[in-house]
Amino acid sequence: MATREITKGVLSVGAIDWDRRVFDELIPLPDGTSYNSYLIIGSQKTALIDTVDPTKTQELLANLKEAKVKKIDYVIANHAEQDHSGSLPFVLNEHPEAKVVCSEKCKEFLMDLLLIPAERFKVVGENDHISLGDKTLQFIVTPWVHWPETIVTYLREGKILFPCDFFGSHLATSDLLVEGDERLLAGAKRYYAEIMMPFRALIRKHLEKVEKLDIELVAPSHGPVYKKPQFIIDAYKDWTSDAVKNEVVIAYVSMHGSTEVMVNRLVNALAEKGVEVKPFHLVKVDIGELAMALVDAATVIIATPTVLTGAHPAVVYVAYLANALRPKTKFATVIGSYGWGGRTVEQIKGMLANLSVEVLEPVIAKGYPKAGDLEKLDELAKTISEKHRAINAK
Repeated sequence: MATREITKGVLSVGAIDWDRRVFDELIPLPDGTSYNSYLIIGSQKTALIDTVDPTKTQELLANLKEAKVKKIDYVIANHAEQDHSGSLPFVLNEHPEAKVVCSEKCKEFLMDLLLIPAERFKVVGENDHISLGDKTLQFIVTPWVHWPETIVTYLREGKILFPCDFFGSHLATSDLLVEGDERLLAGAKRYYAEIMMPFRALIRKHLEKVEKLDIELVAPSHGPVYKKPQFIIDAYKDWTSDAVKNEVVIAYVSMHGSTEVMVNRLVNALAEKGVEVKPFHLVKVDIGELAMALVDAATVIIATPTVLTGAHPAVVYVAYLANALRPKTKFATVIGSYGWGGRTVEQIKGMLANLSVEVLEPVIAKGYPKAGDLEKLDELAKTISEKHRAINAK
């Protein structure tokens, strides 16, 4: 991505990674991503906000050369993770007088991760600021968005918020400034679901801080710049709220067809009662799509056969994932089948300990589901429908 102007004296100098398909060896990237870095040119000094992934170092350095930067006085490190900080040692080598501006915790991380010496840092705290002459950078401390050391940077004169991962989206696009559309909203929701959701309560508090600022642009470190900040702020308010939708997520595996019969019966029973159902076959699933569905769902159902004495390994992984992501779901249960015995229900319940949910009565069939098992699934659908109506009536 070539150097491009956002507003006078504010340039985008980062890189687009069109072909990256996995992040942290864990998160699918169906739409690639970007590593956004922003150059702020003041009348007296120049600052670089965040760098890029180490794989794109040469692109960042080329963009800075294209921008005819003779001296960088400050490199703002909003967050220490290497997709933002990986090029920092190379930038500091090119600009030996530059100071790394970050939180105290971020300084510790960068010294450990990138071996940057202590004398290269300038530590800042809540509402501290740095003058670039005719431009002022203000810092707001936002821990656990999504690491403990994170800050966001606000350009007062330009009314631009640089929130790093906060409000980001893994979306490779040549569009620099956008108002907001369905594709961007989906990308931002996927990003929130996969990365931010475990810190929902803290993010709500940080949203209150951000809303006190006069913001005209939001320039995150992944994805395009928001021309209408309220678009993404309102989305985050919705996602981090306690409100859930009349939706059920069913994560399932079926080895010999018994569990799948049960899933299909429950899907149909719920649909007949006006409940939206989102089933995910875990052998074929895009984990990001599943995480997105967890953001709003009132109920999560784990459906699994019994393998030896416990749940299928793919189900164990997803139960672990849901427990780590901590969605705001209100109800959960387990359905499935077994051959000779096991402790599947107890295992799954134990793996969802982080979720503040009411556990509904499980439905477990011995072998192929019989008429009585199918009737229990119909009753479960009825119970879920009634539970959903009750919470939405409050």
